[in-house]
Amino acid sequence: MAGTMKLKPLLPLSPLPEQATTSSISRISYGLFTSLPIPHASASHRPQVSVSVAFNPRGNFDISLFDEDNDATKAEHPMPPTEGRFEVVIDNDVVTRLDLSPFQAATGIKSPSLVNPKDFLERRIGFTINYAREDPGDPRELSEFPEIRLWFVRLDATYPWLPILLDWRAGELARYAAMLVPHQMNMKMGVVFNPEALELFVMNKVFVAYSWLKHHDIPMPKLRTKDMATMLGFGIGDELYDLIDKHPLHLSSSSNEERV
Repeated sequence: MAGTMKLKPLLPLSPLPEQATTSSISRISYGLFTSLPIPHASASHRPQVSVSVAFNPRGNFDISLFDEDNDATKAEHPMPPTEGRFEVVIDNDVVTRLDLSPFQAATGIKSPSLVNPKDFLERRIGFTINYAREDPGDPRELSEFPEIRLWFVRLDATYPWLPILLDWRAGELARYAAMLVPHQMNMKMGVVFNPEALELFVMNKVFVAYSWLKHHDIPMPKLRTKDMATMLGFGIGDELYDLIDKHPLHLSSSSNEERV
């Protein structure tokens, strides 16, 4: 190897508690990207729990894990939807049948191989989920219903590059990730993801989106995919893109396409 890749944290790191040790810190660090280190709570204060990454839909991290921490930053509300965006409306019937036709009708995307990214990068895509709970008192968020998540799994399998076209500023990227990545809901911090699962999701989408944008000759594909990763709290180094460019994939017109 020519040399060691240096990491630059995406956001300033908060000082670690005195009781924290190297073994008590979860840090995503493969030389190509980095995220915030997150200290565990001390065993005397809390039982053993899985470390989670908390963030709001605008990509700001909150490394405090528990509500009683006075310094914890409450997740901000997302910005209003982008004016004129493509709005996909789904309901119970659509979800139950795993029917992707409302997405196709709203966006005009019939075949994954016939999409022009330029048509969507400005207007963006968002979702309205009109899902009636069987029990009106059911406290679960929409991303906690298995049947809704399954609909989004099929959508993502059919259009794996879709996150790059979502209405990021309105929180659609975070909500989309919540449908596909294990997480918990927190009244103060919002969505709290499993960090390793989120890491794999982000890297998968970086690989897919970067190659897809280049295949369609979209300007600044590296910057666009970096921005997408940043919205989910990850900084992607140029080394990763250099490796992709040295070993490109030749995308066929039918790649990643499910016959629907």
